[in-house]
Amino acid sequence: MDTPATPQEPGAFLRRLPTGERLPLPADSVTAWDTFPFEGDFRVKRLRPPVLPEPDRAGEGGPEECRTCLKPVTQALWADDHWRLDEVGTESRLPAVVMLQPRGHHDLSDLPAERAAELGPLLQRVERAVLALDGVARVHVNRWGDGAAHLHFWLLARPAGLVQLRGSFLPVWEELLPPVPEEERREAHRRIAAALAADGGTAHALTR
Repeated sequence: MDTPATPQEPGAFLRRLPTGERLPLPADSVTAWDTFPFEGDFRVKRLRPPVLPEPDRAGEGGPEECRTCLKPVTQALWADDHWRLDEVGTESRLPAVVMLQPRGHHDLSDLPAERAAELGPLLQRVERAVLALDGVARVHVNRWGDGAAHLHFWLLARPAGLVQLRGSFLPVWEELLPPVPEEERREAHRRIAAALAADGGTAHALTR
């Protein structure tokens, strides 16, 4: 995998920042949003100095160091020749939280053209499978890319009716809600895997 190197020295954007100072909290900040999960008085942390060059992400050294590449494909919920869908962790606090990843060790910037052409339709397939679960209104698709070098997309099911969970704070709410019962979580995984397998690939979740 050949990804662009991060800068070695601070650029103009970083040099303008008030490093070491505590940033002001604007009156119209996200703390005033109805979807913000917390209440009370807040203050912004001091802005830390940049770390350059940045530390390596997990799996930056190649597939032999990558958790995704080393994980047997049979542990995925669903997989085909080029992609896999995995559960995230060992519990969920939303109707479903799954992760779509290529089986090859790629990031978005070096994803082969053939795989890139498959990505849009596959994200649609996963979204439809998650939306088919009971009580799901929306599926949030997130790609951050700071934790691991292996491309991964998070798909989080937003429960119908919980409009307070709309938008960018859904991953935060996911840390706060009560856990979904284990059998309910597994049944959601089986249904998602079966829906995907209906259009190709193997539903590994159905065998456990």
